[in-house]
Amino acid sequence: MAGFRILPRSFYRRPAEVVARELLGRYLVREAGGERLVVRLTETEAYLGAGDPAAHTYRGRRTERVRSMYLGGGHAYVYFTYGMHHCVNVVVGEVGSGSAVLLRAAEPVDGEAAMRANRGLAAGAPPAAIAGGPARLCQALGIDRKLDAATLWRGKLRLVEGDPASVETVERTPRIGVAYAGEAASWPLRFLAVEPSLAAAPRRRRG
Repeated sequence: MAGFRILPRSFYRRPAEVVARELLGRYLVREAGGERLVVRLTETEAYLGAGDPAAHTYRGRRTERVRSMYLGGGHAYVYFTYGMHHCVNVVVGEVGSGSAVLLRAAEPVDGEAAMRANRGLAAGAPPAAIAGGPARLCQALGIDRKLDAATLWRGKLRLVEGDPASVETVERTPRIGVAYAGEAASWPLRFLAVEPSLAAAPRRRRG
């Protein structure tokens, strides 16, 4: 985006908890079909790798599905869940760390009409219906497994600076939908931007 710098690879090579907080207010840019779609990130969740029972890489699990989680900071990890939804994560830390940040929600900035069409939404649907959840965000931007392992500092899916300074208040809560993780389900690793422009966004959601 004109006037904004692509986030450097060094941004991602830090702990998931730090990156999850600092991704709020940044822009996710998707180039697709000759069109540029842009959203501003408003909700994230950190997953801490081998020591985190909620992470797909818990205990060092290595399968073809999670291969991209070990590539090191700055790659995308896209997975398919419930037989119907895609979710996109930002891989963080050094190569082999297996840590990532789930992008849970965003608000549309550019290309809103195309995002509504991707979601099958009428013109009057509220902005939160466009990308107010990890599955909605992926559907709105046309993100699927083809973008797994994509480099986020170049290519058709990129993260750029945005305006993180405008996120004056951040709410921190336990993650959603990870009851299977035992005690780790209560870890406060979900981050939400709390500001007037986002007041209509749903606070707790699935998918």
